[in-house]
Amino acid sequence: MTIDGLGMPDTWQRLWAPHRLDYLRGENRPLEGNDSECPFCRIPTLSDEDGLIVFRGTYSFVVMNLYPYNPGHLLICAYRHVADLTELSVNERSEITELAAHAMLTIRKVSAPQGFNLGMNQGAVSGAGVAEHIHQHVVPRWAGDANFMPIIGKTKVLPQLLTITRDEIAKAW
Repeated sequence: MTIDGLGMPDTWQRLWAPHRLDYLRGENRPLEGNDSECPFCRIPTLSDEDGLIVFRGTYSFVVMNLYPYNPGHLLICAYRHVADLTELSVNERSEITELAAHAMLTIRKVSAPQGFNLGMNQGAVSGAGVAEHIHQHVVPRWAGDANFMPIIGKTKVLPQLLTITRDEIAKAW
């Protein structure tokens, strides 16, 4: 079969994830020329449950990633709206590092990952979705988690709702 441009199948088995298009177009993240409110400034004004906040620190907070790479993917966000690591105070940098370590310990208790990716994308060109507000990614990893789904299918299968994952991590925190 051939694809007719209407989403009809051909010899490839395709999994469609049209909800991702909203994110790519800028939903929940400010893009250049998009004057929407910064999501990382808005989230702390919500309840922990509504904002998917796992923990609130003095200088930063831990929140579930709305567009996770893996189950349990957390973001550690500074409360202050700054873009670059060099703009953070020593106390802010220290707390973000401490929260990343605590997040790893907590996620190990909840879901026993075999490893982690930790990272900060500094600037839009580096891949930061919300480049104007610094945040640290904590991504749990398991052997084989980079299977054909995200590589070929451009789709990630998450076995649990974010709200349930948030509740489990917050309880274990």
